[in-house]
Amino acid sequence: MSAEAAEKSTIAVIFDFDDTIAPDSTTRLLEENDVDSDEFWTTEFPRLVHDGYDPTIAYLSLLLEHVTHGGGLAGLSNDDLAEVGENLSEDIFTGFREMIDDLEEIADGYASVEIEFYIVSEGLYTIIAATDIADRFNAIYASELDRADGSVQRIKRAISFTDKTRYLFEINKGISLADARENPYLVNSEIPKQDRHVPFENMIYVGDGLTDIPCFSLVKDRRGRAFGVYDSNDPSPKQRAIQSLGSQQRTLGSVNPPHYGEESRLGSLLRLTVEGMCAERTIEGLEALSGEI
Repeated sequence: MSAEAAEKSTIAVIFDFDDTIAPDSTTRLLEENDVDSDEFWTTEFPRLVHDGYDPTIAYLSLLLEHVTHGGGLAGLSNDDLAEVGENLSEDIFTGFREMIDDLEEIADGYASVEIEFYIVSEGLYTIIAATDIADRFNAIYASELDRADGSVQRIKRAISFTDKTRYLFEINKGISLADARENPYLVNSEIPKQDRHVPFENMIYVGDGLTDIPCFSLVKDRRGRAFGVYDSNDPSPKQRAIQSLGSQQRTLGSVNPPHYGEESRLGSLLRLTVEGMCAERTIEGLEALSGEI
């Protein structure tokens, strides 16, 4: 029996967005609207966190305070957020677009393997979805603000560092973004492991480490792969704020600068990991077929 007859195995490469694929999008939003990002992250944000706010709720609530109380973000609309994303497209980290092309080409070389790409981020969906790389992803999971009377006024979805694991299970179980929006409890559905869309051992998770530790732990504990992205020479204001609140730089994997070119360490590791995973899944499929003869 040929390799083509083997059941296809799906590999998922899952990325955080802020400080992983591009510079922090919330900081960019603040700076483009003449709001002091250092004041926001080093004074206003810690104040709410120390008062008991979940960090994601804290930063989203602060954004809405700026929207309603005047200043540079007064009247902020989804169109304004989308414009930030369009501008951010110019600063996608080096080699990222080319790496996605290369990973697709690698997977195309294996008849029994498919590859998918996802973003799971606590950043704002409207910004991320407006970047020129958004269409390269099968789904984007991110925080959202809802509008009323033209401007954003309510928190619609907040994705914290622990909430991110929920979306890994949605990917694992093959629950579509549309279906999960209609019924968020679908993630609790009982689906036999052999019927799940992306086994955890087929997941590769890439994040900056500061807000991705639960995802790193989940993926690594279930035999997937995790890679940390961090530029210690130039941390963003948000990263400095999170570190000052006590978050440790942990990844349970390698930590690399945010460069994705073929000759860079991270770019090379991801290409090799996908190649190796494709080969392993192909061999496993052929061995399973031979055992049925």
